[in-house]
Amino acid sequence: MPVNDHLLTLEGVHTHIGAYHILHGVDLIIPRGQLTLLLGRNGVGKTTTLRTIMGLWQASQGRVIFAGRDITKLSTPQIAELNIAYVPENMGIFSDLTVKENMLLAARGARRASQMDEARLMWIFLLFPAVKKFWGHPAGKLSGGQKQMLAVARAIVEPRELLIVDEPSKGLAPAIINNMIDAFAQLKASGVTILLVEQNINFAKRLGDTVAVMDNGRVVHAGSMKELAEDAALQQSLLGLAL
Repeated sequence: MPVNDHLLTLEGVHTHIGAYHILHGVDLIIPRGQLTLLLGRNGVGKTTTLRTIMGLWQASQGRVIFAGRDITKLSTPQIAELNIAYVPENMGIFSDLTVKENMLLAARGARRASQMDEARLMWIFLLFPAVKKFWGHPAGKLSGGQKQMLAVARAIVEPRELLIVDEPSKGLAPAIINNMIDAFAQLKASGVTILLVEQNINFAKRLGDTVAVMDNGRVVHAGSMKELAEDAALQQSLLGLAL
């Protein structure tokens, strides 16, 4: 794959958090226009990898390259300005604000709801009907699945080149997970590059183009999701489970 088809690349990234050395030389390639899954058992460094990409934690060694630019030392607001959106595992919803107010906060070009891109909002409402249904409701009153939909909707209220989401299906009912899978498939079809950390293997199999598996703070396997999904022995050795 030509280098210019790599939207995001991590080269030998190490991250320390206080006295703890969490990432031990992560090498990761995110192909442009694809959905890449970051898999691995709990505690192997997946969330730390996402937070390091976003500048929430600084890499102590190595480089993070986005669209040909070294962003390793940039602040989180500077990284967000490059049209990278991040949905953390805790979703970061403002519970006391309405769904509309949560969306408006993320729409940097708008001061009032009437200034938000109407065509884009209509598209988001089609992806996530709950966002439209509960537009005037406090976000804290939403169910877990509805909050997750709001979190992703908020991340894409403006066009994004890269969407990074930490465990979007965690704790969700199967029907909500299917809705989320459909939404991510449509997002990918619209040209958004997506990086997901995910534990739900059915979710991973249905969505993933490429996959990277982490263990002990580094990537130990990278390849196509289809190849991993069809190789039970590889799944067992990498993840200790069968897909």
